[in-house]
Amino acid sequence: MAVEWRYQLRIGTYLAKQKLLRRKHFPLVLELEPLFACNLSCTGCGKIQHPASVLKQRMSVDDALAAVKECGAPVVAIAGGEPLMHPQIHEIVNELVKRKKFVILCTNGLLLQKKLKNFTPSPYFTFVLHIDGLRERHDAVVEKEGTFDECVRAFHAAKAAGFRVGTNSTFFNNDSPQDVIDILTFLNDDLKVDQIQLSPGYAYEKAPDQEHFLAVQETREMFAKVFADGRRKRFRLNHSPIFLDFLEGKKELDCTAWGIPSYSLFGWQKPCYLMSDGYVSSYKELVETTDWDSYGRGKDPRCANCMAHCGYETSAVLATMGSLKESIRASRQA
Repeated sequence: MAVEWRYQLRIGTYLAKQKLLRRKHFPLVLELEPLFACNLSCTGCGKIQHPASVLKQRMSVDDALAAVKECGAPVVAIAGGEPLMHPQIHEIVNELVKRKKFVILCTNGLLLQKKLKNFTPSPYFTFVLHIDGLRERHDAVVEKEGTFDECVRAFHAAKAAGFRVGTNSTFFNNDSPQDVIDILTFLNDDLKVDQIQLSPGYAYEKAPDQEHFLAVQETREMFAKVFADGRRKRFRLNHSPIFLDFLEGKKELDCTAWGIPSYSLFGWQKPCYLMSDGYVSSYKELVETTDWDSYGRGKDPRCANCMAHCGYETSAVLATMGSLKESIRASRQA
C-alpha cells in the first residue's frame, strides 16, 4: 500500500506541474525497448519479425539513460523483445532506480530465476510477468510448452527475494469471458500478485496471427461479462477505474498516444509502439512533428479497434485527475 501511495503522489505532483506549465503534450510513461530479440514467438507480437541483423543489436546503457532523461517521464516500462536477454539490463534498471524513476520490467519469466541476483528490490522497481491464461492457454499463446509453469516458479522466486511482481495478460477473440475470469482469479487469489494489468489484443500489424485480435464491440462485451457481479472490485487491477469503464464501453476516451512515447533501437517511434509512421532522433522532434490529432478511433483506420494502454491509459489518468469525484474513486480502489 505504501508503494501505491508513493506512486500516486509522484504522478499527481507531476501532472499538476505539467498543468501549471500549460504543456499540451508530455510523457507519463516511457516505453523503452532496448532490444527486439526474444526467446519466444508469441501469437500477438511482431517484434521478432525484424531481420537477424536487427535482432542481434542491443541498446547501450548510455543511450537508454539519455532517452529517459531527454523525455523526463516519471515511469519507465522496459519491454522488447525479452529484456532479460540484454546483458546490461540490470545496469539500466539500477541507474533508473537511483534516479527515482518508477521502473517496470516486462518479462516472459524464462530467464528471471537465473538473472534475479543482478537486481535489488526497491519500491521503485517492479517485475511484470506475461501470463496470458492458465497453463494450456498460456503455453499455446507463447508457442512453448512448460512456459506457464516456469513463469509461476519465477514469480515465487522473485517474491521470495523481496521483489514487487505484477502480471500483464493480453486477451484475444478466442478467449471466453470465463477464460479471463479464471486467469484473473488465479493471479489474484492463488498467486496473489501485487498488481494485475490486462489488455485486449490489439491489431499489431507485424503480428504473425492477424485473425484473433479483438474488435471494439467484442472487447466491450468481453469485459462487461468479466467484470459483472462485482468481480471488478475484487481483482487487484493496475488500472484507473475510468480505463476499466472504457474497456466495458461505459466511457469514451480520446487517444493520447503522446503520453506513452516509445524509444527503441531505431529511435523515437511515431506515433506509438503499435504503429510505425517513422522514427526521429529526438523526443522534441517526436512531439513537435507528429500530428497527434490525426490518430485514434474515427481518425485513422488503423486505430479502429485499438483500446490499448499506449493510446488510452493516459487519457483515463487525465480524466481522473481532472475530477475530484474520480480521484476519490481511484484512491478507494488503491
